[in-house]
Amino acid sequence: MAGTSATKRHRGIKSGSEDEILYDCELEDLPPELRWREWMLRVEAVIFASAEPVTRETLARVVGKDCSIDLLIDDLREELRDRPYELVSVAGGWQHRTRSRYAGAIQASIAPTRGAATMLSEFEAMVLMAVGYFQPVTRGELSKIFGKEVSRDTIAALRSAAFIASGPRSPTPGAPYTYVTTQHFLSAFGMQSLRDLPDIEALEDAGLLSRRAVQAEALLAEPEISEE
Repeated sequence: MAGTSATKRHRGIKSGSEDEILYDCELEDLPPELRWREWMLRVEAVIFASAEPVTRETLARVVGKDCSIDLLIDDLREELRDRPYELVSVAGGWQHRTRSRYAGAIQASIAPTRGAATMLSEFEAMVLMAVGYFQPVTRGELSKIFGKEVSRDTIAALRSAAFIASGPRSPTPGAPYTYVTTQHFLSAFGMQSLRDLPDIEALEDAGLLSRRAVQAEALLAEPEISEE
């Protein structure tokens, strides 16, 4: 009966133990057009509620097994075409983002925003960029890149902002920690993957980063590694 099916959709279906609740993803009692509409609304709700980009695997939990996530996203994007926000593909998933043309209005309102990127100093931002390019990279290697010490406080600030995390131990003497960027880094800067980083040659030409510094340090370390 229709009433029973509606109850299943909203309350779940108990199966096996009392703790096991199965969510009705297939919605077989609905006609195709209403089923598709309900899947669209579910996907939009999940993305809207999430603080981070939502992956395809996550969205697949709330729609039918034969549902095309890509077609749903296409339909949602079309529906939001005239809205001040859109669905963007970022960091391996999808996320709601305000359209750039409304950035001025949001700033002028001084309203608190969700998921605002942590403010970094210019040097912290450059260190973060270097981690993105050279990861996994040690603090010593970062210091070589910039020609001055990258302090533990700088690393701590980037870790606190969840932009970087510890990577594998370096094979160099002392096995220092290396650092790598996180999914939050990709999300905060609107990138789908590290391939979206700006062209490193342009930064080298501007004198902001030096690939040679890291390579030179690696060559100096090689004899010490071979002796162990």
